[in-house]
Amino acid sequence: MPRTGVAAKALALAGIVLTALFAGACSRPVPPDPRAEAGRVTVSGEITVFAASSLTEAFREIGAGFEAANPGTRLNLNFGGSSTLRAQLEQGARADVFASADEVQMSLAVKAGVTASDPAVFARNRLVIVTPRGNPRQIASLEDLGRPGVKLLLTAPGVPIGQYTLDLFDRAARAPGFGTDFRARAEANVVSREENVRQLVAKVQLGEADAGVCYATDVTPSVRDQLTVIQIPDGLQVSSAYPLAPTRGSNPVGGQAFAAYVLSPAGQAVLQRWGFLPP
Repeated sequence: MPRTGVAAKALALAGIVLTALFAGACSRPVPPDPRAEAGRVTVSGEITVFAASSLTEAFREIGAGFEAANPGTRLNLNFGGSSTLRAQLEQGARADVFASADEVQMSLAVKAGVTASDPAVFARNRLVIVTPRGNPRQIASLEDLGRPGVKLLLTAPGVPIGQYTLDLFDRAARAPGFGTDFRARAEANVVSREENVRQLVAKVQLGEADAGVCYATDVTPSVRDQLTVIQIPDGLQVSSAYPLAPTRGSNPVGGQAFAAYVLSPAGQAVLQRWGFLPP
């Protein structure tokens, strides 16, 4: 047989073998993606977060870390009073995560069916009294908020810090030295009830009131030198828990991922750097 005929047959045989090997390889099961086995998913797109105003600085920093860890994501952070944000969600506003400054507003959100999974407490806070720099009315303690003539700022009772403050007044009224009418005397001094805690702090900073009650974390570096802070004793503090939950938004995967990031060591480190207490 001519050499060219032998070469042609060899090439044909090699083609048959390669075809069989390729078919065999294609018929074998494809090994699973290790990331899929670990339960990891790709996060992308816009993620809208409704968060209590007292979380502003901490969540902005957490958001930057989350976006860096998840390229292709973009956080849309909307801050306000927890009761206002919850009402907006119930009225049809779209968000992927709701972070409240108290469990009451979160419970109402759960009851209304706007959450997508069970909430989790991710931080706690403390209450403090703030006065304008120099403390012109010489407020020295919680008891002084019931002193005649003191101009006091609170938030609306539906806002978490507003209810925490009323709980604080009730607790003080049961403590020695305050008098059972302490809450009534303190509320008689209220000159305005603000929509959220950051508005309260801004008005005290501007001298529009003699004092206000806010979270310790609201005394941020940007306003610290414009305020005087009076601590409230541990025995009078009220529990201020912050829960969050993914909501029925347009990016459920992103909402779950952001909530998990807030609860992660990275998110918790940022919260504690901004003065929040561990959950």
